[in-house]
Amino acid sequence: MEDVRIPLPASPTKFLDQLRVFIRTDGKSYSTENTYVYWVKQFILFNNKAHPKNLGNQEVEAFLTHLSVAKDASPNTQKLALNALMFLYNRFLNSPIEQLNFNYAKKQVRTPTVFTHEEAMSIIDCMVMPYKLLAQLMYGGGLRVSEALRLRVKDVDFAMGYIVIRDGKGFKDRTTLLPKSIIPDLKKQIDMVQNLLEYDKACGVAGVYMPNMLEKKYPSAGHSLGWQFVFPSNEPSKDPRTNLIRRHHIYPTTIQSHVKQAIKKVRIHKHASCHTFRHSFATRLLQAKYDLKQIQTLMGHTDIRTTEIYLHVLDELGDRVKSPLDV
Repeated sequence: MEDVRIPLPASPTKFLDQLRVFIRTDGKSYSTENTYVYWVKQFILFNNKAHPKNLGNQEVEAFLTHLSVAKDASPNTQKLALNALMFLYNRFLNSPIEQLNFNYAKKQVRTPTVFTHEEAMSIIDCMVMPYKLLAQLMYGGGLRVSEALRLRVKDVDFAMGYIVIRDGKGFKDRTTLLPKSIIPDLKKQIDMVQNLLEYDKACGVAGVYMPNMLEKKYPSAGHSLGWQFVFPSNEPSKDPRTNLIRRHHIYPTTIQSHVKQAIKKVRIHKHASCHTFRHSFATRLLQAKYDLKQIQTLMGHTDIRTTEIYLHVLDELGDRVKSPLDV
C-alpha cells in the first residue's frame, strides 16, 4: 500500500514529520510529499545532519552543484531537488532563498523507446490475465502504470467509451480512450472484483482505501463495487494508517515484472518497460493523424512540448482517430 499516506503523530516533534504535516496541509499529492521529504533528507545528510534553519544559500548551491558534478544527476532530478528545497525554505521555514548560483545539470535530449504495433501486440499476447489487461490499458489508453493500477470500477464508463483517470500526474483528472476490443475482458474482470468483494465482506475485511477522508463522509462506500480497484491484489494487507486489513491494488513491481518477462520471452531487445506502452500509444495516434493538442489532453501533459517528443516517428499516416488496440 505504498500510495497510502503513512500515519503521523498528532503533534509531531521530528523535523521531517513536521514537514510532512505542512505538505499535507498545503494539499500536495502523496508522491510529491515523498519526493520533497526525500530530497530534504538528502540535503540534511549532505550537510552532516545540520538543521536546515542553520543553513542557507551557500549550502543549497553546494548541494545542487554536487548533484550535477559528483552525482551526474539529470536536469529533472536536479530540478526535483531544487523544488523541494525552495518549498522547504520559502514556504515551510519562511526563510526565502533567492538568486542561487550553481552548476546546472546538462540537459540530454533522449528519444523515447517505442514499440512497433507488432511488438506491442506480441508482448501483450504472451501475458496472462489480469496482467495482460493492464498492458492493454497502458497501450490502448496511454495510462501510466500507477494510473492503471489505481483505476476504480466507477471510473470505467462503458456506455460513453472512456476511462477517467483520477489524480494523475500533477494531481489532475483527465479522460482517455477505452479500447472497444478489451470491453468483454474488462467486464469479466469487474465481475471477478464483485465476487471478491462479496467474499471479503463475508470474511470481515475492511472496505477499500478511499482518498481525501471520504471514508468518514461515506462510511459504507468502501464496500460498494464502484469504489473497488479494478485490479485488486491477491491478498488483503494492513492499512498503515489504521491497521485495518483491506484489499489494495496489485503491487507495481508485480506488473513491471510480468512485462519484463514478456519482453524477454518475445526477444525484443529494446530498453523497454511498462512506460514504453504509453510512449507507443502516443506514437500510434500521431501516425493516425491525431492532433497534437488532443494527444496532449489524452496523455495528461501540462506542456505541449512534452507531447512533441513523439513527432520523431511520423511516418505512416492514417485518417481516423482510434485506440491502437482497435486497429
